[in-house]
Amino acid sequence: MAALEKESGRPDFWQDAAHARKVMRRLAEKTRVTQEWRGLEQKLADTAELITLAAEDEGMQAGIERELDGLAATIDKLEFQLSLSGEYDDHNAILAIHAGAGGTESQDWAEMLLRMYLRWAERRGFEAEVLDTSPGDEAGVKSVVIAVSGDYAFGYLKSEHGVHRLVRLSPFDADHARHTSFALVEVMPEAEDDIDLNIAPDDIKIDTFRSSGPGGQHMQKTSSAVRVTHIPSGLVVTCQSERSQHMNKDFALKILRARLLEQELEKQEAEKSRLKGQRIEAGWGNQIRSYVLHPYRMVKDHRTSYETSQTEAVLDGELDGFIDAYLRSIIGKEDD
Repeated sequence: MAALEKESGRPDFWQDAAHARKVMRRLAEKTRVTQEWRGLEQKLADTAELITLAAEDEGMQAGIERELDGLAATIDKLEFQLSLSGEYDDHNAILAIHAGAGGTESQDWAEMLLRMYLRWAERRGFEAEVLDTSPGDEAGVKSVVIAVSGDYAFGYLKSEHGVHRLVRLSPFDADHARHTSFALVEVMPEAEDDIDLNIAPDDIKIDTFRSSGPGGQHMQKTSSAVRVTHIPSGLVVTCQSERSQHMNKDFALKILRARLLEQELEKQEAEKSRLKGQRIEAGWGNQIRSYVLHPYRMVKDHRTSYETSQTEAVLDGELDGFIDAYLRSIIGKEDD
C-alpha cells in the first residue's frame, strides 16, 4: 500500500488518467481492508482488557462470551475476504461452457451447467447475459458464453474453472443406460478499459454473417452476427445473441479482451511455475467436480473434498458451499 500511496503522490500521476484510476481503485480497496484489520486489532485489545476485569466480576462473563463470538465471526469474515484479494477478483466475469466428447449427452450437460450458473447469478443478485450460443445437434448447446456482472463476480466464479463430470441414466438412450458426460468451464475476468491490452485496429478483422441461432426472422434475414479475429494471437470470437450488429460487435470485442487478458495471466502463471519448477497441468485433464445422479446422488469437488447429496439444489444454482470451500483452500496459495 505504501508503494501505491507514493505513486499517487507524484506530480505527473494524473497524466495517464486510465492508469491513475486503476491505482486509486486498488489503493481505496487496500485502505478499506487495512482499516478493517486495524479495527479488529483494537477490538481484540479492548476485549483482552475486559477479560482481565471479568476475572474479578462473574457478572461480566456472559458479555465477554458474546464479545468473543462476535470477534470470531469477524475474523472468519476477514479471513475469507483474503481469498478475494487477487488483482482481478473484483472484476466482472466472462464464463464459457464447452461440451466435451459424447455428442448429445455432453451438449445437454453443457446446457444444464448454463442453467446452473444463471440460477446462481440470480440468487446472488448478479446480472447474467448470454453473449453467444452454439446450439447442440439434437439438444443442449455445443458452447455458450455468458457475461456475469456483480461485485467480485470473477473472484467467486474462478472456483468453477475446469472440467465438470456428470454421471446419470441417459434420457437420450433407448436402453436408459448410465452415461458419463464432460464439459469444460472457462472463467475469465472482464478486461476493463483501464487495462492496456494493446489491441491495434490493424490487428483485428471483423466479419458479419447471418445468425444461426434463435432470434426470429430479423436475425435470419440480416447479417447481424459478428466474428472478430485477432490476427496476432489467432483468437476468433463470435457473437450473435443481439439483433443489433453494433451490439454484437461490442460484445465480441468484450469477449476478445477477456481472452487476451486470460492469455496474459496464463503467461505470468507459466513463468511463475517455471521459476518454481512446477509442472503445469492441462485444463482438460484436471477434473474438478463430479455430479453423480445414478446409482446414488452426490456432488463432490475433488480439489477440496467438499460434497453434498443435494444434487437438485446444486443444479438449481446452490453453489456457495463449493465456492466457499475452494476460496478458503486457496488462501495464501496465489501469492506463493
